[in-house]
Amino acid sequence: MLTKKQLAIKLSKLTSLKRLKINLEQYVLDSEIAAEIIWRMHLNMNIEDKIIADLGCGNGILGYGCLLFKAKKVYFVDKDKDAINTAKENVTSKNAVFFNQDVNSFSKKSDIVVMNPPFGTKREHVDREFLLKAFETSKKIYSLHKITSVNFIEKLAKDNGFRVLDMVRFFIPLRRSYNFHTKKIKEVDTGLWILEKHKI
Repeated sequence: MLTKKQLAIKLSKLTSLKRLKINLEQYVLDSEIAAEIIWRMHLNMNIEDKIIADLGCGNGILGYGCLLFKAKKVYFVDKDKDAINTAKENVTSKNAVFFNQDVNSFSKKSDIVVMNPPFGTKREHVDREFLLKAFETSKKIYSLHKITSVNFIEKLAKDNGFRVLDMVRFFIPLRRSYNFHTKKIKEVDTGLWILEKHKI
């Protein structure tokens, strides 16, 4: 079994998206942060033999990490054809299934959703769309959001029959990716929300 450090090294070697699209809020997720998320899922026994949906998968970093920890199947979902093609380049497992479609059109069920959705800075409420789809898709969710979204996420989860199991804070380093970025690296204050459907 991989250690967390070995996992981060493997994730760092994946091909990144060649052309980032600001309208889709595409960024490169730091491999150390991705490894932290996957490691936490692993410790919570939420990967092995599970069907996992990676919504807004980008280059496939989170879903790929889940496959390394013996996920039964991973659905990679992204509306951007270039992102799906890059994910296919990175992930050659027979247990990977790719969907080049808008997240709202995705209709498969899974045991776990893991996602790093757009934060809604370019298209308002797009983060809400991702969460609503995740609530439909699975009973357990791992999702990255800006830390300022705390009240919004707790209310939306409660309104949809979910509860917050945990929130892990990360300062994600975002490298300069677009012309309007003035800093070489900017740390973004984020949280990984772990959500679970209320048991009746």
